[in-house]
Amino acid sequence: MRSGISRRTLLAGSITGAAALGLTTACSSNGNTGSGSGGDSGDPGTLQFFLSGDANQGGGFAHMAEKYQAETGVTVEIVDIANDDLRTRLRNAAQANSLPALARVGAVDPVWMTVTRDLADIVAERNIMEDLTTTGDDGFVYSVPTDVTAVGLYLNKTLFDQAGVSYPTEDVDVWSWDSFVDSVRQVQAATGASFGMAMDRSAHRLKSFLFEFGSTLFQPNAEGVFETNEATSTALEYFNNLNDDAFMPRSVWLSEADGNALFKSGDVVSYYSGSWQIADFAENITDFEWVSVYTPRQPVRAVQYGNAASIVVFEGAQADAAYDFVNWLYQKDNYQELAETSGFLPATTDAEITYANHQAAFDLYIDEIANSAPIVGEIKQMEIGFEAAGLSVEGDPLRDEVIRYLNNEIDLPTALDNISQRMTEAFG
Repeated sequence: MRSGISRRTLLAGSITGAAALGLTTACSSNGNTGSGSGGDSGDPGTLQFFLSGDANQGGGFAHMAEKYQAETGVTVEIVDIANDDLRTRLRNAAQANSLPALARVGAVDPVWMTVTRDLADIVAERNIMEDLTTTGDDGFVYSVPTDVTAVGLYLNKTLFDQAGVSYPTEDVDVWSWDSFVDSVRQVQAATGASFGMAMDRSAHRLKSFLFEFGSTLFQPNAEGVFETNEATSTALEYFNNLNDDAFMPRSVWLSEADGNALFKSGDVVSYYSGSWQIADFAENITDFEWVSVYTPRQPVRAVQYGNAASIVVFEGAQADAAYDFVNWLYQKDNYQELAETSGFLPATTDAEITYANHQAAFDLYIDEIANSAPIVGEIKQMEIGFEAAGLSVEGDPLRDEVIRYLNNEIDLPTALDNISQRMTEAFG
């Protein structure tokens, strides 16, 4: 089993793939003419910035655009587009030679990736997390992460306190999955809670669980066949045993019941979800106290993390001005202000962020990300490479086959073989 795959190797063929779509010629002369293309006068015109969800995240980018205009006189127009429409909007803009100056995207798209500005110098100068960038074989950086999400564990603190059961509050002697499960069962017995834990029906969550047991997940061997290690089997057997309708409700993974709603009901001791829940819980949980805690390790410390979104700059008459804005945005003080306004987990390694609420919860996630096993970043680089190369697989092999295994439709070896086969066909 190879421990990792070169990000550059994976992306080496992506530009060729994009050119094959027949859009390179149409896009290469892009002038970013959405609201004002600028010119030789020194005024770049209005820079359109396509993104999704800024208002829902505190308007951080709009706030920084106002600050940038006050400091430089350059106008950055935030164009907030519904998330489901953003990909199509950008593809149509590429075909019409009318891309915006820059965009915040879920993933780099081969349709327009060949007309993006290289952001490598910004990565080097601004301490951006390199394993979350999309980087080509020649070191060309197509996108950089704006913010990060991470898997994490929440407890119903009220139930733990009622039961008199303790939990780790510092990064020393953190519990194993065995000790965590034992502690939660004690709380269940003492309080009468219906379930010990809910976990979202998501491969994102399951990957984190697997990493914590020492899984290398699925990676291609020299022949391109996707393989995994024995720890994956151990972890999935363990996970199956937890889905017993006593510790975990089988309805979440088998019937798509809402783990978030179950935890907020107050009748579930713990919730294995992620950082994006902090704002929701802060506003909507009023009947009990909740707390973020360190995830168990058995024996590996690893939480699945990734770029919530990434920023790209498009070539054209406004590219230099857009690049300057991005470079300014990632200056330490400015980026910290963005993260604080939006409640982001930072995508830089030197940010010192003061959050308005739940500082301890955010600090815990930052610490977990920084100290996760290297395998997490290696797998993320592999996945980013597949996205940038335009490669995809129908459904989600890991999630889909594990659901069939949990439902006793197939045994574990068959599930693992099916995952390998589906991933090999799509990416091998």
